[in-house]
Amino acid sequence: MEVKKSPKADLEGKKTTNLLIGAIMTLAILFIGFEWSERDKKVTTDTGIAEVEFEEEIIPITEQEQPQQAPPPPEAPKAEEVIEIMDNDSKVEESTIQASDDTQAAVEVKYTPVEVEEEEVDEQQIFTIVEEQPEFPGGMAECYKWIGKNLQYPTISAENGVQGRVTVNFVVNADGSIVDVKVLRGVDPYLDKEAIRVVSKMPKWKPGKQRGKAVRCSFNLPVRFKLN
Repeated sequence: MEVKKSPKADLEGKKTTNLLIGAIMTLAILFIGFEWSERDKKVTTDTGIAEVEFEEEIIPITEQEQPQQAPPPPEAPKAEEVIEIMDNDSKVEESTIQASDDTQAAVEVKYTPVEVEEEEVDEQQIFTIVEEQPEFPGGMAECYKWIGKNLQYPTISAENGVQGRVTVNFVVNADGSIVDVKVLRGVDPYLDKEAIRVVSKMPKWKPGKQRGKAVRCSFNLPVRFKLN
């Protein structure tokens, strides 16, 4: 049996029309939405109370005139001090200075020489360098003459042909006596022993002096042994 359709009930013919109507309505809604803005809304905040304006009164500031100060007086020129240099040999006279206070008491100025304390010299100290060196009576020439006369050449050293110079060190006491004789540089034991013997028997020397006072001094003396 064939089904018969009414032309009014056929929706395929109105499909295109319905699509066009829907598209037009959509565009219209979008257009209205874009055109609507917050500028069209007006808010009224008027409460009906008028603002009161206050005018500030400006009071002029008055400056008080200050009296002019007089300029300070100029400083008086200072007197130049004259320093007079005196010689060491010139005599300094005592002077009296009159005081300027109410008591009118005189101040006496005196020159007091400065005393220099001299350092005490220890008599037991042995000096190596002094102001006045110790000396053999008559000088070093007489000293070597005396040694030549009193020197005894050791026989064993002479037989062996030993000769040379022996350096002897000794101490000259404050009274000029010779003590603590020893050999600084020797040549032969026999020659060294003879040099010590001769120097120990020397007469008293002129003692060395430090600040004008006789002191103990150390002295080096070479004794030469030479075969003829």
